[in-house]
Amino acid sequence: MPGIEWRAYEAGHCTHPECATRQGAPFASIRYPAHAFALRHPQQGWIVFDTGYSEHFMDATRHLPERLYRAVTPVHLAAGESLCAQLGRDGVAAGDIGRVVISHLHGDHVGGLHDFPGAALSCSRAAWEDMRARSRLGSLKHGLLPRLLPDDFLDRVHWIEDAPRRQLPPALADFGTGHDLLGDGSLLAIALPGHAAGHYGLLFDDPHGTSTFLVADAAWSSQAIREGVPPPALVTAWLGDTQAYRDTLQRLHQLNKAAPAIRLLPSHCSEWRAR
Repeated sequence: MPGIEWRAYEAGHCTHPECATRQGAPFASIRYPAHAFALRHPQQGWIVFDTGYSEHFMDATRHLPERLYRAVTPVHLAAGESLCAQLGRDGVAAGDIGRVVISHLHGDHVGGLHDFPGAALSCSRAAWEDMRARSRLGSLKHGLLPRLLPDDFLDRVHWIEDAPRRQLPPALADFGTGHDLLGDGSLLAIALPGHAAGHYGLLFDDPHGTSTFLVADAAWSSQAIREGVPPPALVTAWLGDTQAYRDTLQRLHQLNKAAPAIRLLPSHCSEWRAR
């Protein structure tokens, strides 16, 4: 199984009271980076996991009612801070990205999809069906912005649920099976239910054999995983399923204790900003 090189990027950030993401945390607002990840497979080339914010997100939330998204979670995106712009400065053109893997369809994870028009898309069918069933206001209430999906989304998408199932390493047995996105066992999408419909993480090994598990929004911070402390039920019930979220977080908490060598990366954890 080939090792995958990877880089983390902060594609904008939002601010929000910390107590909304971890029970017992202070009320003061803190910075939540919108991480996106670029992975380079030795045969299949560049792959992106989520996209963070971009100018497309800012345009989609410029007017009411979508403007309320930014009112609830103020978004900050500096010039040249989109994932596409940062990749370009690192010598990776938008056309070099062969695939974008989408953890879930919240706006801060698909805000830059329009910047990669030539990429295949890996997304959960359940996530798409959930968005399609909602009205404009119903989507907004759950952090979904349908305008951020490309017009040819259905022509380019590969449903995660259709990818072959693979047995996970013993340390991750509690997570069931993974979906083999590339067919070589190198990139496994793992269901992490609770935060949103069709919410998936991504497991892979780097060239040194170290396992990395991108857990998206199954936790908002590494501290929450270490302590096993969920957000308030009001928050998880608003966005998804509280009991499923807490079950997933406890599995991550136990994994962190049992196999600390596996990197667990939440998408909005400030501890990873400098790395």
